[in-house]
Amino acid sequence: MVGTDTDLNQIFENRKERYRVLVCIDGTKESYRGLSYAADAAASNPKSDIVLLYVRPIDQGLRSGGLQVRVARENMLSWGLELPGIKYLKQGLEQLIAGDALSADWNEKITHTDVEGDPLGDNKIEYTNQVGQTIVLKLKTASTIASGILDQYQLGPYDLIILGDEGSWGGWAKSFWDPAVAEKVSMHAPCSVLVARSLERGHGHLLCTDGSERAMAMVKRSAIVSKRIGSRLSVLSVARDTEGEEEAWTFVNQAVNELKSNGLDVVDSFVRVGNPFEEIIDAGEKYSCIVVGSSGNTSLKRFFLGSVAFKVMEHATNSVIIAR
Repeated sequence: MVGTDTDLNQIFENRKERYRVLVCIDGTKESYRGLSYAADAAASNPKSDIVLLYVRPIDQGLRSGGLQVRVARENMLSWGLELPGIKYLKQGLEQLIAGDALSADWNEKITHTDVEGDPLGDNKIEYTNQVGQTIVLKLKTASTIASGILDQYQLGPYDLIILGDEGSWGGWAKSFWDPAVAEKVSMHAPCSVLVARSLERGHGHLLCTDGSERAMAMVKRSAIVSKRIGSRLSVLSVARDTEGEEEAWTFVNQAVNELKSNGLDVVDSFVRVGNPFEEIIDAGEKYSCIVVGSSGNTSLKRFFLGSVAFKVMEHATNSVIIAR
């Protein structure tokens, strides 16, 4: 049953008070590594939601209709059908509830939404535990992967979207790690986006700052997430030439002071000179995640603006967070 616009707006507003992570699941190891990251980020907060999303094409061989579709709608996790994405979502649920952080008794609620041209439509099952944490499994229908992810944000909102870089997404013509898809999600999603690539925990986050207001806001948000997951932090700024080194050190020190004011220790802080895109990728290789802001506007020639951040996201060998 679909609620009124007032009801839906109230739900949306209520969700702003929660910490919400959208994890795009496709059955690959990177998507499940990203899920582990999400679990750690949300576990310490009773007002947290982890939404596992699988996006499938409209009417992916499901025109059989009849009993099978009705059964699928009645009980999403009891489908006796090899439907795209179901086993991946179930595996993700098993991973979450197997961990100590989120293990609890869960109540479930199943919801179906009709989608024109597709007999199965959108389906989700929502689990809520006694302390108010929620896990949602969402099988979503969309014309493209990126549009499905971005549409899901509109039903959110979310604090973080996590994507893996090696998925096949149920036989879609292009793999998930199509730069056009990743860039579209990272560019248009109003929240931070983590691209999980060889995501090995324990090596810390490298925060890249150019001293702009947006970069400092990114530092503040990164402090919150780092507290949740216990990640070690380092800070980098890049000067394009030696004349800019002093200013770059000013930006680094500002970020370090901000992190310390939030009760976080900084493992390392440093400045590099050269092309920001190349220096960030090179310096970031030894970290679990490189964290860059989505834009900036300083004498460092706005190295967070547009192409540089997305070049880092696309070409880095490790995971990247586009923070906003």
